[in-house]
Amino acid sequence: MTSPSRDSGHRLLFVLLLVLGLLMAASVCFGAIDFSPAQIWRALGTLWPGHAGGTLNDRIFMDIRLPRAILCVLTGAALGVGGALMQGLFRNPIVEPGLVGTSSGAAFGAAIFFVLTGMLKFTAQPWELPVAACAGGIVATYMVFVLAQNKATGRSSIVMLLLTGLAVNALFLSGVGFMAYIARDPQARSITFWNLGTLSGANWHAVTTVGLTTIGGTLLALRYAKQLNALMIGEEEAIYLGVNVNRLKWIVMTINVVIVAVATAFTGVIAFVGLVVPHILRMIKGAENRYLIIGSALVGGILLTLADLVARLALRPAELPIGIVTSVVGVPVFISLLRHREYVF
Repeated sequence: MTSPSRDSGHRLLFVLLLVLGLLMAASVCFGAIDFSPAQIWRALGTLWPGHAGGTLNDRIFMDIRLPRAILCVLTGAALGVGGALMQGLFRNPIVEPGLVGTSSGAAFGAAIFFVLTGMLKFTAQPWELPVAACAGGIVATYMVFVLAQNKATGRSSIVMLLLTGLAVNALFLSGVGFMAYIARDPQARSITFWNLGTLSGANWHAVTTVGLTTIGGTLLALRYAKQLNALMIGEEEAIYLGVNVNRLKWIVMTINVVIVAVATAFTGVIAFVGLVVPHILRMIKGAENRYLIIGSALVGGILLTLADLVARLALRPAELPIGIVTSVVGVPVFISLLRHREYVF
């Protein structure tokens, strides 16, 4: 017999999945060009064996609109899960993946890539930008983790991790500014727009790569949900319950780096999703990490899809950088979190 709490959690996840499906339908229908259900069905028909090449609108839908909608959901899920993991690890709902250097490191890696390709004038391969961004995110995150460790105990406190993260973020963002300063105009513009966040470069290669890391990382994170629940009562108490806290930190940080850096590599820096999403779920359902991780993936996809619709429709046929939209929503929520400390655990 299932408990009422478990049943309510399942209902919540089902409702979130339904809302996400409806928003994805809206996302593929509306934009600079609107698609009717009949046009969408005809475009999808180009996938059947033996079908001749489609019209221009069919190719726009299959090569631009559909991969963008899917990449948006996957990126939102990656940022949401990354935020849930970081908040569970730090036991503080005002933490997001960017605070431990992942986003700034990825931005620095991408900035180096843009400048070098411009100066050396070589043809970039599709995988080179994601690799550069991931490398930057990994270096920055592990720099935070290593520098925050106490030499005597080999462990790092939450306060030291956060303070070290602020310092490393400042260092890598300074590096991004330097790269933009020495870059030629086209590369400087690429760095600027990448740091504002955009889904305009979505393609099936990006969908496949982000899908593999996001789904794989989320499934792996679920295996450590119980240990994160134990960590909520304190590090010493978690150790008494048999949790290897230091190992858990390394694993959770690694999952966070992989899913967030890979998503960031294809979309640029999108702030505040990892902060807002887990906080919303925590107020609705509580801080049980299994539901928090799954729910954060769904709500992250919902919020980023909403932001993408606003970015595309507000000034169409032009579009706003999606990072601007998420920041407009995220800043008031962040200030509210700081002013109302009752949600900090």
